[in-house]
Amino acid sequence: METKDLLKKVRKIEIKTRRLSDHIFSGEYHTSFKGRGMTFSEVRPYQYGDDIRAIDWNVTARYNEAHVKVFEEERELTMMLMVDISGSESFGSKNQFKNDIVTEIAATMAFSATQNNDKIGLVLFSDRIELYIPPKKGRSHVLRIIRELIEFEPKSHKTNIAQALKFLSSTQKKKAIVFVISDFMSDDYEQTLKIASKKHDITGIRVYDIREEKIPNLGMVSMLDAETGEIQLINTSSKSVRINYEKYYQEKLKYFKETFSKSGAGVVNTRVDESYVTKLLGYFKSR
Repeated sequence: METKDLLKKVRKIEIKTRRLSDHIFSGEYHTSFKGRGMTFSEVRPYQYGDDIRAIDWNVTARYNEAHVKVFEEERELTMMLMVDISGSESFGSKNQFKNDIVTEIAATMAFSATQNNDKIGLVLFSDRIELYIPPKKGRSHVLRIIRELIEFEPKSHKTNIAQALKFLSSTQKKKAIVFVISDFMSDDYEQTLKIASKKHDITGIRVYDIREEKIPNLGMVSMLDAETGEIQLINTSSKSVRINYEKYYQEKLKYFKETFSKSGAGVVNTRVDESYVTKLLGYFKSR
């Protein structure tokens, strides 16, 4: 992609997602994800309605007037965006690819974190760690993240979510808010998710396309496996082929939901042709 076109696309995504984060998500994000605790701010005279447990008895005795301690939320947090950039993310049947929606969701989350003065980091993964950007603050940092989401070319097209979660646990020693954005057409990540969830607040955002759920009856069709590059001739008129494919898809979906639920992690499901805004707001409000 030429620099001019890239900058234009980054700017377009910034305008759309920043407006969403400014007017919709920043408040919900702040409410949903708490700081690390409370830190002492000041002492002030007691006012009617104050919690008597907050009275500072030493200051009260010195001034012969009731004073209370005031605490503020220690707000600064770290958000980690873990984005699947394997081959299956390049699929789409409704004028938008999954990776377009993934980029918008990641950008919206990043700007929401920026509004709350939190740090944002990025992990792009396939079956390996393709790119790691350590957490930092600021608009220019978020724009770099968006640029990488748009133009980064992975070395591999396969998926390994467990590998990505292991990397998270090894690099982030303090608690972080983690969004894993993927279609989750993978398995064998239950144990690594369980370990990572003990330290971090993890949410899996599954982005999928309606055409992935079932194979329509189209006769003999050449199909490309985006992760292996293998082309196969599939007889979609065969009922058993369609049933086996749907069964495979539902097994992956069940594994995703159950694994995240058992680990105490959050789950969001959003289809390419649906409003991810509605899905994310519903999730934040339900926390």
